[in-house]
Amino acid sequence: MANALHIVACAGIVPDPLQTLEPTLAPTGPAIRNEMVLPAMLDPWAACALYEAASLIAKNPGEPQNPSKLWLVSLTPKAKLQQVMMTVAQKLSFELVPIDGPIGGFTDAHSTAAILAETIAALPGLDRGKLLLFGGWESANRGAGVTLQLIGERLGITDQFQGVDQIELRDDGPFEVLERVEGGRHQVSVCAGPPAVLGWATGNLPEPRNNPQIGMDNMRTIMPVLQKAKTAALDTNSLRYVSATLPAQQRTTRVVKDMHPEAIAQEIVEWIGKDS
Repeated sequence: MANALHIVACAGIVPDPLQTLEPTLAPTGPAIRNEMVLPAMLDPWAACALYEAASLIAKNPGEPQNPSKLWLVSLTPKAKLQQVMMTVAQKLSFELVPIDGPIGGFTDAHSTAAILAETIAALPGLDRGKLLLFGGWESANRGAGVTLQLIGERLGITDQFQGVDQIELRDDGPFEVLERVEGGRHQVSVCAGPPAVLGWATGNLPEPRNNPQIGMDNMRTIMPVLQKAKTAALDTNSLRYVSATLPAQQRTTRVVKDMHPEAIAQEIVEWIGKDS
């Protein structure tokens, strides 16, 4: 396919899920205790979107005078992002667009989307007629489920697909999308072409292997842009949290034989109702 693509992948970083995550109330609101010292990784859903974007670029490179291009836009503390990029940069080629901002799952989706949309709109050389906006369908961090949609709305993109597992471009411009629906099925949609928003589920691709040469090429541009990353303060929209605590842990085991399923279900409902 000769037509060039401009793909923007939005991705944040999250604490390593193997670590103990303890919520706490900080002066600025809810946060994770010692979050800035915890090992971090690229958000898993956003990582799938990034890998799919790189694969799509590889299959549709465009022409020498009009090549396809991949941007990675990330709103996160630049010190933590630099650590994560040491690994991610070895897997695929992209242009990093960092925004130095707060981390955490308590940030407001509307203010996050506003900053990301403004940054994407200002990308040099971006052609909105070729734009595919990629991101995670869900998130291990800002899991509001609406951030990517809000970015698309602010950019004036009305063709949006969520829970995407596959995209197949056709030679004449349109592309086919497989979206997850209930019952373990996929909905097949055909879009006339870019611009479009695609919120990815897990996709079909494995994690790319590390390539030190790609890593060195990427880091030549990543380090300078990280140093120049603009700082963004997210608006809380007057949102306040009363408390932030871990779920109560309780384990009471009984072994009962020949109990009717309806009685088991009723007992479970009553047990859940005690915490409400």
